[in-house]
Amino acid sequence: MNVVLVILFSAATFLASALLFAAEPMVGKMVLPIFGGTPAVWNTCLVYFQMILLGGYAGFGGGLIPSASERKLASPGYLLILAGLLAIGIASPMVPDPALAAGYDHPAAALLMTLLLSFTVALLMVAMAAPLVQHWFRLTRHPRADDPYFLYAASNAGSLLALLAYPFAIEPSLSLREQARLWRAGLLVEAILLAACAVVALRERRRRPDSGEVTSTGGRPYLGGCLILALVPSSWLMGVTTYLTTDLAPMPMLWVVPLALYLLSFIIAFAGPNSRFVRLASGSLPMLVLPLALVMGAGFVHAAWIPLHLLTFFAGAVACHGALARRRPHARDLGPYYVAIAFGGLLGGVFNAIVAPLIFDRIVEYPMAIVVGSLLGIGVTIPSTRRGWRVEVVPPLIVLVIATMLVTDVGGLSDSAVGGLALVLASGLGVLSMVKARQRPLRFALVVAAVLAATGLTQGKAGRLLHIERDFFGVVRVTEDERGMFRRLFHGSTLHGQERINFDKGANAYEPLTYFTRSGPIGDLFRMIGPRLKKAGTRVGVVGLGAGTLAAYATPAQRWTFYEIDPAIVRIARDPRYFTYLEHCRAEALDVVVGDARLRLREAPDRAYDLLILDAFSSDALPVHLVTREAIALYRSKLAEGGVMAFNITNRYLDLEPMIGRQALDAGLFCRVRADRDVKPEEREGGKQPSIWGVMAADSGDLGGLTDDSGWHAPGIGADSPAWTDERSDLLRSIRWRPIVR
Repeated sequence: MNVVLVILFSAATFLASALLFAAEPMVGKMVLPIFGGTPAVWNTCLVYFQMILLGGYAGFGGGLIPSASERKLASPGYLLILAGLLAIGIASPMVPDPALAAGYDHPAAALLMTLLLSFTVALLMVAMAAPLVQHWFRLTRHPRADDPYFLYAASNAGSLLALLAYPFAIEPSLSLREQARLWRAGLLVEAILLAACAVVALRERRRRPDSGEVTSTGGRPYLGGCLILALVPSSWLMGVTTYLTTDLAPMPMLWVVPLALYLLSFIIAFAGPNSRFVRLASGSLPMLVLPLALVMGAGFVHAAWIPLHLLTFFAGAVACHGALARRRPHARDLGPYYVAIAFGGLLGGVFNAIVAPLIFDRIVEYPMAIVVGSLLGIGVTIPSTRRGWRVEVVPPLIVLVIATMLVTDVGGLSDSAVGGLALVLASGLGVLSMVKARQRPLRFALVVAAVLAATGLTQGKAGRLLHIERDFFGVVRVTEDERGMFRRLFHGSTLHGQERINFDKGANAYEPLTYFTRSGPIGDLFRMIGPRLKKAGTRVGVVGLGAGTLAAYATPAQRWTFYEIDPAIVRIARDPRYFTYLEHCRAEALDVVVGDARLRLREAPDRAYDLLILDAFSSDALPVHLVTREAIALYRSKLAEGGVMAFNITNRYLDLEPMIGRQALDAGLFCRVRADRDVKPEEREGGKQPSIWGVMAADSGDLGGLTDDSGWHAPGIGADSPAWTDERSDLLRSIRWRPIVR
């Protein structure tokens, strides 16, 4: 019976966690068409699920679930769980309602409210199931009843499997509607397993409750340490996720990789808090953190460095969660312990997703998590004497001063012999701190903080910083290049616009640059269909404002409308201190509409636009909901007779040519693509960037002479690749495993 009991209770715990974590990417994908394709959407979803997890554990340990006694085993609290799972499994639509976001100015608040009102009841029931099963197991006569932590490992294993299955099996195979139906079926199975667990627990219950006075190590004060040890890895998780998905696509595959590592760290830590693997993670952490700090300080954002970020995060999470597992209490204190873990995770998520964008103008929380996480992972030791503090603090201060002087090149120090000696000294102190990290973790963490803080002052390849701000959609910077020739707009690490500010070399003022040059694909399009666009009343719509570069193509007879989701971009593009494309636009009328294009374009009159240009990228991330079958149908309804759609599909990490061809074929549209990759050095110096564009029209004649241009070709389309819809899309096929650097 013992084996059957373990299998049954493990299965119930496993399935409950699998359902909860399979819902994370599913729900995240559901809300993308409403709130736009940005990593902040996923981080806010993570906060919401951390709230659900906390609610589940709080329900178990905070009153809804009765205390551990056999006479209350069949109490109304338990019956509420079972009845709720059955009712919601049958009736819940598991679909977000966009109307619920109305009235909330801040996107994060609107998203949280939509999630809370659309999914909470069903998800909360599932979140309470795992701790409930562990509670029931503790009441049985099984030999491991007083140490049910193996069920916590089963819980994390279910979560991990669900996350890994989503991008590789569930997302490519099932539509969102089919996923929701499968999820509801899983709820019914979980309800049956819970009922079976309740029956078995009643039959196998102990004759009397525990009378022993076994308490947790350290008593109740241990909960504060547990909260901190849960908070920091949670913040680190969101920090590394934001880093990865700012310059890649906000797709479930990239969302779930850090989260899967996070869950795996729990499994490893709770399987053996003092195991060799946990000790290895803690011991290797300094040798990973210091190189990572140097890579981040140098501004390296190439995909080749992503494994270092993930490996460092994983080692830190294992080390922190190992310390957390070593603090685990007796089974009677499971409730408060799990609540502390869930609450710490929630605080870390809230800090990254909500607080940090409000108080920081750049991504500070990720380096902070690395520093504090390495300190906790190695082991906190606080000096007790003044001399001890000097030993800990003075070397990091020396590193900070030297590094700051080198990165800012004070008095030409960087290229001097003295600068070389200073670099050797700072490097030696850094290596020494890494070698001695186990004995002096505080000094090591402060040295890492010094490196990250100093290198944050460097000008870098982007040039001199003129303006920086941060909101829900990310970090936006305006810089001036080292020659004083151009002003540039960056979102994350991606260039989104550039304007010439020095005309001494006879260049034309206010010419479109970067991906929009007249010699590039978009220039071809305007040249070929330009005569048709000169008639009075012609309307051009642009999704994505950037620096307003495309406004340089406007003529006096036209009416232009830009759609931009990020208010910060709108403010910057309209500010003549930074960019003047909008100010010098020659169109008869120019409007900027703030909001998601899918939602705001519905308000535009049908058959209004002669040209629609889609240039809506958040850094290098592709807003999938702007290229689906439903989106293209919306665009077609807004196009006038003979109208043309143009898509900027330039991307370092995604090969979008097959996708755009597949979408055109699905819509019955004529499509051509031009990849303008071979940009000469002198063209780059003049402001041109490589770009790839696709155009669609109902008939080839609508594209003018573009179809006769040898640079434009029909896109290749995979034979087994279905069209993307709001219900189903598969970015995995589009990934460039060797990113294009631009």
